[in-house]
Amino acid sequence: ARVLAGRAGVVEVQRSVTAVLGQDVVLPCRYRAQEQEHVVQVTWLKRGPAGSSAEVAVLNREHGEHVQEPYAGRVLRPAAGPLEDGAIVLRN
Repeated sequence: ARVLAGRAGVVEVQRSVTAVLGQDVVLPCRYRAQEQEHVVQVTWLKRGPAGSSAEVAVLNREHGEHVQEPYAGRVLRPAAGPLEDGAIVLRN
């Protein structure tokens, strides 16, 4: 998370998540916001070799969800509502 000024909330993620090949997996991410903070966008990246990364999905409060082509139809939000809960489900 990146905050430009002032106090920041806390991003809560699991260090590792176990997935079973061919089944769905929940990738949790929650932001414990400070007073007057609101999450506007969550971006999920896939980390590759040598520190490279590729965008998987962007969840935006105003513009909705955008999923990159390799993941189209495989990414969904398990719960509607504020982006302080930015978890996604990665199908299959």
